[in-house]
Amino acid sequence: MRLLFKQRFFSWLDSYDIYDESGDVAYTVKGQLAWGHKLKIFDASGSEVGTVQEQVLTFLPKFEMYQGDACIGCIKKEFTFFKPKFTIDCNGWQVDGDWFEWDYTIQDGSGARVATVSKELMNWTDTYVIDVVNPADALRVLMLVLAIDAEKCSRD
Repeated sequence: MRLLFKQRFFSWLDSYDIYDESGDVAYTVKGQLAWGHKLKIFDASGSEVGTVQEQVLTFLPKFEMYQGDACIGCIKKEFTFFKPKFTIDCNGWQVDGDWFEWDYTIQDGSGARVATVSKELMNWTDTYVIDVVNPADALRVLMLVLAIDAEKCSRD
C-alpha cells in the first residue's frame, strides 16, 4: 500500500492530506492548539481514527500515539550527535534512516520491513511517499511519520 503524505501550504496549525494510490484522500490530519504538537487523524469519511500528541516537559521529544482513548505506543528521540535515532514502543518496531531524516525504514523486531518512507524534494511543503507492506499497519506507520516530522519541524 502506498500513501502520499502532503502538508497543506496555507495552514496556521499542522495540517496534512494523505492520499492513497488512486489519488483519493485516505486520511486528513489536523493540528490542534496545545502545548506541544497535537495532531488528530481522520479517515476518508471524517471519523477520528487517531491522535499523535507530544509530551511536554521531557528532556528529549516524546510523542504518544492514541487510537480512541487507548495509548497504542510512543516514539521518542534519543540523544545522538550526528544521525538522529528514535526509540519506538509500538509493536516491537524500529526505525533506521539517513542523517537528513528524509528516507527511513520501519522494521519489526525480526528485521522484516514494515514500511519505507522517502521525502520528495522540490515541493513547496513537506511531502513523503510511504510504502506500507501490510495495509493494516498504515495508520500506525502514519502516526510514526507524523511524530518524526513534528519533531524535525520543532527542531528546525
